[in-house]
Amino acid sequence: MIYVRNAAERGHANHGWLDTHHTFSFADYYDPDFMGFRTLRVINEDTVAPNRGFGMHPHRDMEIITYVLGGKVEHRDSMGTQAVIKPGDVQRMSAGTGVVHSEMNNFSEPLHMLQIWILPNKQGLQPGYEQKAFAEQERQGRFRVVASPDGRDGSLTVHQDLLLHGTLLGKGESAEHVLAPGRHAWVQVARGSGTLNGVPVKAGDGVAVSAEDKVVLTAETPVEALLFDMA
Repeated sequence: MIYVRNAAERGHANHGWLDTHHTFSFADYYDPDFMGFRTLRVINEDTVAPNRGFGMHPHRDMEIITYVLGGKVEHRDSMGTQAVIKPGDVQRMSAGTGVVHSEMNNFSEPLHMLQIWILPNKQGLQPGYEQKAFAEQERQGRFRVVASPDGRDGSLTVHQDLLLHGTLLGKGESAEHVLAPGRHAWVQVARGSGTLNGVPVKAGDGVAVSAEDKVVLTAETPVEALLFDMA
């Protein structure tokens, strides 16, 4: 079973400094049919103007992943972390018992990023931060695991039974991911267009995949995408 969450049907708000699209219900956007998928709760596609951003604000009991598509974001938090996240980097912040952080575009070009929230496998975890770079050649033409419960293959560690993969595909190129029995997938197309198991997809689309034994993503134009493999 494959269901495409069309990019144009997402929640949308333009605050001037922030242009944001919500795949699932978030903030003032509420749709009872799109509250998340399995343990995936939020996917926001944000474009942030130069020298603007999200000031200090709190989170708790959530696994938060930042994936930058263009520009850079500066992260600061109450754990003492200060870091810059750029394309190719993946950041995971475990909010756990509570953390306060900011995400600022203190740079001269717009910031384009995906903000992802995943429900943790338990509440009250120790807050934590992790960031790693994954070179383009690691993701080209394949699904490369970038987050997992056990940090396999040099990936980030996420506190949930979830595998997050990234891929880059050139025109005509395909990547395949096998789904174990009882597993589900969500594929978020960040750029480009193509087909997923023969179904047309394009930038901004999200695809729910259940009761399938594999996911095959084929690019008609160069594609960047994320695949979440979940229980």
